[in-house]
Order: sequence, then C-alpha cells, then structure tokens
Amino acid sequence: MEYWQQGWVWVVAGVVLGVLEMLIPGFVFLGFAIGAVIVGALIWIGILGHALPLTLLIFAAVSVVTWLVLRRVMGVRHGQTKHWDRDINEN
Repeated sequence: MEYWQQGWVWVVAGVVLGVLEMLIPGFVFLGFAIGAVIVGALIWIGILGHALPLTLLIFAAVSVVTWLVLRRVMGVRHGQTKHWDRDINEN
C-alpha cells in the first residue's frame, strides 16, 4: 500500500502544515492543513484512497474552499484599512 493511501499520512501532513501556519502566519498553510486532515479522514472512512488523481483533486478543492472561507472570515473587510498608532521601534 502506498503512503498516500494511508489516512494517518494525510493527518500528519495536516498537523505539520498547521505548525507551519503557526510559524509563518497568513492563512496560507492553514487551508492546506485543513484539506489534508479532511482527506485523511475520508481515507480512514473508506471514501478515498485508491485513485491518486481523485485524492489530489479532493485535497485541492477542500484546501481552496477552506482558504477562501478563512480569507472571508478573518481577512481585512471591504473598506477597512490597517493603521498603527505607534511604531514598535519607538522607545
């Protein structure tokens, strides 16, 4: 059995991507992390696992949808700008 057919590999990849998101914030890796965990769960349930192209397609679709939802919920709102009252380099 190939590694990509095992659910735990996808879940571990999701955890690693989640840790990367903690180190490099910006909701870039978080969508991929959630996508990998969902694919891992689908493999464990038995829905996925035999066709690599289908597995990668599901992973990509879930990752993109998750990223878009996170961007919508957590991102800068329309008309909102970021501004700072104080520079962190000032004493």
